[in-house]
Amino acid sequence: MMFLSIFLILIGYGLGSIASAIIICKIMHLEDPRTLGSGNPGATNVLRQGNKTAAALTLLFDLLKGTLAVLLAQFLTTETWVWASVAIAAVLGHLFPIFFNFKGGKGVATGFGVFIALSWQVALLLFGTWLIIAAIFRYSSLAAVITAFFAPFYMFGLSNDMSILTATALISILLFWKHKQNMINILYDKEQKIGAKKS
Repeated sequence: MMFLSIFLILIGYGLGSIASAIIICKIMHLEDPRTLGSGNPGATNVLRQGNKTAAALTLLFDLLKGTLAVLLAQFLTTETWVWASVAIAAVLGHLFPIFFNFKGGKGVATGFGVFIALSWQVALLLFGTWLIIAAIFRYSSLAAVITAFFAPFYMFGLSNDMSILTATALISILLFWKHKQNMINILYDKEQKIGAKKS
């Protein structure tokens, strides 16, 4: 059982380490997203190149790698602490990918992906929260941070599993940390809004 658990956690980290933005941009002959804007290899930075298809594919694959990692764990074991550990590993893989010198994205799509597998109800609430905040303030990063803040509360209302609750809280903290510069940028009016043209 311990061997299987470690194997699943490593698989979760490995899947998370696949940087969709970098791979898709290379396949579609676009600029490396790490050389643009915030330097973040994520869907938002891909979208800044004006290619909506590439951005949508990046978002989809970043989401799927989190979902698939947890679904695999759920298929092979009933231990919720393993599911939770795999969820954290997948997000950590995205943030610190072994295949790309441990310099990854900010974990929003992958984090959302793991919540789809852990609790579709929580995922639905998170999606709704992000849409509302993004529509009001037009900052993707602010929407992500506020959504991450609510995630543990949503999960607490729908689950009493301590492993899942702990994983949710840890993922939220990781998202806060990865977005700290974005929050500073918003305070100084330097953060790019959704839909704004690249300067």
